Amino acid sequence: MGEGYKMKHAPTIISELEAYIRQEGMTSAQFAASSEIHPRTLNNLILGHRPIAVQQLDRITKGMGLPDGYYYDLYIENYIIDRSPDWRRVGPLIIRCAELHKLDAIQRVVQHVMDKLMYSPMLFDTAEELFSQGYRAAALLLYETVAEGEKFQHSERLALCQYRLFTLRLGDDQEENYQAAIRFEPFVERLDLVDQLDALKELINTYRSLQRWNKVNELAHKMGYTAQILYNLKDQNKPILSDPDKKLARPLFFYIAYSNLLKGNVCDEQGDYEQALSYKHAYANLDWVKEKGEDIDYWKDKFREWSEANICITKLLSGDLSVIESYTAYINENKEELTIGLLYILRAANKHQFNVDKVLQKLEVPSEYGMDTSIKSGYSRKLFMDRQAHLMYELAYYHLSKERYDNGFKFLLNSLQSSVIIRNEKHMLDCVKLYEKHRTFAHPDTQDRYQKLLLRGEE
Repeated sequence: MGEGYKMKHAPTIISELEAYIRQEGMTSAQFAASSEIHPRTLNNLILGHRPIAVQQLDRITKGMGLPDGYYYDLYIENYIIDRSPDWRRVGPLIIRCAELHKLDAIQRVVQHVMDKLMYSPMLFDTAEELFSQGYRAAALLLYETVAEGEKFQHSERLALCQYRLFTLRLGDDQEENYQAAIRFEPFVERLDLVDQLDALKELINTYRSLQRWNKVNELAHKMGYTAQILYNLKDQNKPILSDPDKKLARPLFFYIAYSNLLKGNVCDEQGDYEQALSYKHAYANLDWVKEKGEDIDYWKDKFREWSEANICITKLLSGDLSVIESYTAYINENKEELTIGLLYILRAANKHQFNVDKVLQKLEVPSEYGMDTSIKSGYSRKLFMDRQAHLMYELAYYHLSKERYDNGFKFLLNSLQSSVIIRNEKHMLDCVKLYEKHRTFAHPDTQDRYQKLLLRGEE
């Protein structure tokens, strides 16, 4: 009964309801029973003695045989815009709109209520709730609204909004990631010290995927310094958490050791191999860590494992080929390291004219499997995609230098395509330079695909 019923141009939800009851030949008591609303409550709603709550609206809508959220736009007109907004209606409505993916309705609500800054804390708390439940698009709208409303404030809430917006905006597009990073960075120090650590880690990993090594180095020093301050306070049994419910994503010592790992990575990229080894030995030596437990032991073992592998990388990059067998064995056993491992092996081979044909025969070039396992092991998607593009480039360089043009151009165009997808313009230029150097050996089909990638970013 009532399937597909709708009445055009009805000015209010109540007039829609009354028209429905008349059309169906029902009494209000019968409709109350079918929609599981108390008869007295329904009568008070119809008489206008009390406003409709969102839960009651959902029952009325269901009782009329209409889709969930059918009357939300009219509800916003009747009970949010046409009268003084009440958070007892606004909050539940935003939650339900998020659940039903009605982002336009959320936008209308928040634009109206943010005329009053008093709603900013409630909107922020609702955004946090939606963020924790995975309603990312709805949460982003609320964070943007709160951030805009408080842009002239120097509040921690504004900094937290900017932190959430930063994480929500990260994706495959490296140019957009860079813009998100530079927008967020000025707010990092406004976060409390605990939030700063996880925010710095995310910000550093973004700059790392962008190959912005000076930024990685600067922020890694800041993260290590902040973590060391907190660790010293904890060692003195002084409270470090302003909010007892707040937890770090990793044990506190992790951030000190990870700072050294990142600084070692920067030294590799800048060719300072002696200093790189110093940092890599530092995060293997974790005897100073006083905490105990399964999680602590897991991360201590991880850092020792990473140190051993990364020392091999530094030696390879410096021209020491003696470690290649042990390093190849390591990445063969740890498939999540395949992309990173092959990248550094190829980079060393191209720099020092090593022949690594035997290594390439042993190790299969990673595909989607490589991305899945790498991400599950802690590499961010954006970092993996950047490294994948660079690996394809190094493979292209290696094969082209040995006049293996079929393989060389195959990897080069794959690298160019990946760089176009993630909008890494610097790497796209590197690909173009390498292609132009060997252009005369390119097959017509290769030339055609190359031109299509440059013009449209697609095959």
